[in-house]
Amino acid sequence: MFKNYFKITFRNLWRNKGFSAINIFGLAIGLAVCLLITLFVIDELSYDKYNVNADRIYRVTSDFKVNGSVFLDRESPASMAATMVREYPNIEMAARLKNDGKILVKKGEQTLIEDNCYYADANLFKVFTLPMIAGDPKTALNEPHSLVISENIAIKYFNTLDVIGKTMRMDNTTDYKITGVIKNTPVQSHIHFSFIKAISERADRNQTQWTSENSMTYLVARKGVSQKEIDDDLREACKKYAEPELKQFIHTTIADLDQKGDHYRFVTIPITKIHLYSEVTHEREPSGNIQYVYMSIVIAVLILLIACVNFMNLSTARSAGRSKEVGVRKVLGSNRGSLINQFLVESIVTSSIALIIAWGIASLLLHYFNQLAGKQISLNLFANVWILPALLSATLIIGLIAGAYPAFFMSAFQPIQVLKGKLSAGFKNSFLRNGLVVFQFVTVIVLIVGTLVIYSQLTYIRNKTLGYNREQVMVLQNIYSLGEHSKSFKEDVLKLAGVKSVTLSGSLPTTINEDTEVYGKDASMSSGQSVGLETWYIDEDYIPTLGMQMAGGRNFAKDRLTDSAALLINQTAASMLGMREPLNKFLYRNGRHYQIVGVVKDFNSGSLRNKIAPLVMNLGVDKRAMAIRIETKNIPVLISQIQALYRGADANMAGQPFTYSFMDDDFNHLYQSEQNTGKIFMSFAFFAILIACLGLFGLVTYAAEQRTKEIGIRKVLGASVINIVAMLSNDFLKLVGISAIIAFPVAWWAMSRWLQDFAYRTNIGWWVFAIAGLLAVVITITTVSFRAIKAALMNPVKSLKTE
Repeated sequence: MFKNYFKITFRNLWRNKGFSAINIFGLAIGLAVCLLITLFVIDELSYDKYNVNADRIYRVTSDFKVNGSVFLDRESPASMAATMVREYPNIEMAARLKNDGKILVKKGEQTLIEDNCYYADANLFKVFTLPMIAGDPKTALNEPHSLVISENIAIKYFNTLDVIGKTMRMDNTTDYKITGVIKNTPVQSHIHFSFIKAISERADRNQTQWTSENSMTYLVARKGVSQKEIDDDLREACKKYAEPELKQFIHTTIADLDQKGDHYRFVTIPITKIHLYSEVTHEREPSGNIQYVYMSIVIAVLILLIACVNFMNLSTARSAGRSKEVGVRKVLGSNRGSLINQFLVESIVTSSIALIIAWGIASLLLHYFNQLAGKQISLNLFANVWILPALLSATLIIGLIAGAYPAFFMSAFQPIQVLKGKLSAGFKNSFLRNGLVVFQFVTVIVLIVGTLVIYSQLTYIRNKTLGYNREQVMVLQNIYSLGEHSKSFKEDVLKLAGVKSVTLSGSLPTTINEDTEVYGKDASMSSGQSVGLETWYIDEDYIPTLGMQMAGGRNFAKDRLTDSAALLINQTAASMLGMREPLNKFLYRNGRHYQIVGVVKDFNSGSLRNKIAPLVMNLGVDKRAMAIRIETKNIPVLISQIQALYRGADANMAGQPFTYSFMDDDFNHLYQSEQNTGKIFMSFAFFAILIACLGLFGLVTYAAEQRTKEIGIRKVLGASVINIVAMLSNDFLKLVGISAIIAFPVAWWAMSRWLQDFAYRTNIGWWVFAIAGLLAVVITITTVSFRAIKAALMNPVKSLKTE
């Protein structure tokens, strides 16, 4: 019996090769896109689950709001880890991590810049699951200047994993002894380790102040202890240790803050949620977004549903051609059950062929998708053992669901009516068919609107007046290697033709700046008069080099020695401080007073997702970077001249890395995820449109088959090709109109939610919906016309005979 089913299935597929190809290809595209999105979602949800104790590890977040100043940071007090383990039984163990930023590492005669270097407690390897290839995890970080490296670093610098006891010179000053080699941190981790130093060598490792945050604290709860219990313990510890300092420094208590709607607290976030749920704006590594995951799941389901809808539509469109086959089978004794089985087998075989093709399409698209999503997703069946069973199950389910309607629809034909040439007329204007078309185009229009809004926001970001000029600014890193020669190097660069101005500062608008200090409006730092302000250290050339504007007062000046005790503040800081006339007023910090000599016009620092922060600028030395404003068309020559000065600044600079970027590129990098999201949306919209067009083609084909006699009669009576095309297009254009009415508010709501992530955002203009609606109409007319013109050009004599 089943052998006969398969034989008839392949015979029908081969007889209708073009129709079968369209059917299979549409389903294959839907399956391929759904597979890629599923892999992306699983990858996003798997972060940090490699840790054995992942369900019990929490990172502490500092969450403060004092007198309007909001501070949210991944770092916490240095003494918190030891205190929590010692005094609170709910905590089994804890470990601290301190980021060491970019470091210099000696390799032969060269010096390289490396990242992912951390100071850590000796028990780090008990908290995190970091398998050690060589060395003893119990003692690897016991001594100062001990170093644990990843296997990638071992191969890169020594070309072997046998490196225990060898030394590595870092930052041109210190030799570290390698005491361990760990396996590379899994890709799905919110933090990656290349170098791990012993935190015992840091001078601030035993700092007891609870109002100073300098390291990340990871707590491991005992089994059965909930997150709420850990947060309750932190609340108690905060009151015990931080509140006395709050009373001393800003003369307030936690209760006083709570009464005013402020707060001073430490809270936890499960390690498995950091990647997708963290609200910290300056995570060490790029984070995901749970909203994007939800959005991806919805898109995957919608595209797969569109593919299944097409399958049903295309199969039903063939019903006119197979109606006589059904009638003859029923006359010869076939019952409805065997016909249903036949059509379901055809459906499952078709979906199985589509699955094979989908695997090929997914393989071809995988590299492009990984680039857009910033992933390293693999289709390796051995690495992802769930893929094959999941795909086979999905194929069977899709085959049954997508084939159920055509099977029951066609098996219900009455043989007498079929053999007389009469099909069920009910489908012509069926609610189901219209609903399927509306569903398809609602999805397509929503994706088109989403793509337009994303690109509109990116255009807004690129064109927004930021308050500084990022064009033609070269940013040179690794200035601290110059040591005492940094100032003379700056003067030499300034003498080069094509260089307009130069500033020494690592606090740039396109970098992450996390230093926040507490300032008081009076010397006593009384309650209600103290605020936390982001603090930058700049030189007197910073403001003109970056093209910033003064709202009042003056910039720092070289010839004013008193400027060492002067401050610049931005307009947001003046507003927060309640100072209408801030010039010449004083702010107090750490027992010293500082005079406000100038107010800088507000400028956007970092991403436009964040509001402009209240900012204080101090005159000081910050050798992390140098910004150079250039005016030349021959940039390569100027860069080589700067490099020659850099290398020749000191005898030890010969092998130092010369790394630079341009500020406009750094700015664009801040929005790389949004740019990728826009490209992904465009890709999804393209595939959704393609699949929807295939479905629309199937429906037009069915409509033309159902109305063959009508078209022939109309042509005999003088109807033109345009009249016939308009007749067949009219019903579908009405459905597209209904789709737009449904899709527009859905798309507006969804994209408004997405834009909420940006403090500065574009408006969703009417033109977005106009373009989306127009595209939907053009797509419909183009697809319908392709098949309608063919039907309209048929010889009416032949149409009337065949009908």
